Amino acid sequence: MTSTSPTGRHSARNTVLIAAFEGWNDAGSAATSALEHLGEVWDAHKVGELDPEEYHDFQVNRPMIGPGPDGTREITWPTTSVWVAQLPHRKVVLVHGIEPSMRWRRYCTELLDLAAEHEVRTVVTLGALLADVPHTRPIPLTATSDSEGLRAVLPDVEPNTYEGPTGIVGVLQHEASARGLQSVSLWAAVPHYVANPPSPKATLAILTRIEELLGESIPLGELPDDATAWQHGVDELAGEDAEIAEYVKQLEEAKDTADLPEASGEAIAREFERWLKRRDSGKDQ
Repeated sequence: MTSTSPTGRHSARNTVLIAAFEGWNDAGSAATSALEHLGEVWDAHKVGELDPEEYHDFQVNRPMIGPGPDGTREITWPTTSVWVAQLPHRKVVLVHGIEPSMRWRRYCTELLDLAAEHEVRTVVTLGALLADVPHTRPIPLTATSDSEGLRAVLPDVEPNTYEGPTGIVGVLQHEASARGLQSVSLWAAVPHYVANPPSPKATLAILTRIEELLGESIPLGELPDDATAWQHGVDELAGEDAEIAEYVKQLEEAKDTADLPEASGEAIAREFERWLKRRDSGKDQ
């Protein structure tokens, strides 16, 4: 019998949970924008949400009031929603939330219990942070994992060596590993001098890495054009301020010096593999 399931470096991740949270973990809204994009292009359907009374201080994250679909005024509470997308070779659970104000351990327990109901085997968390990086270069993206088995399958995923304050992304990763789940954390570095959302170039970098990690094609729609327009817009702003322009030049020089060895055979092979998948996907349409 011929199997249609993913094989090789993607075979151990058939059922995946991908989570992103607004707030401290989401510079430029890059991570949550990536998650929303996945929900749209993968036609995900909502399967539940967590009770916000348990986890949010409504003076920190206030509910919003306004007209609903039928014109009746309604209140939208800050909460965490869970969506499911059924792809040809795997099921993906998408978690979109706001970083909770309290009871983080209970919050993670509830999410991971839901993950168990859907037989999730791997948890992927998305994050974005402000960093000293130039907007004119590829967005730096790190992939880390505490799972030795996963790092063996994906040698480009680094061990997690971070020490310091953490957000709900770090706590969820820790609790997932404690349950024996494979886990990967993806973080995009957003230029700190253009911190306001949206940050389409960072969102695009996250989606490209997810595509590679899962071995699933992700239609990008207008996002590449949005990323190009964003970069041109920042170019114009920098061009109007000599001090910012000089600062960007310094960041470019530092980045280029650090990236000289980056064009490795493995990096080129990954890029070629991604191109082949996009080409084959286009033939099937």
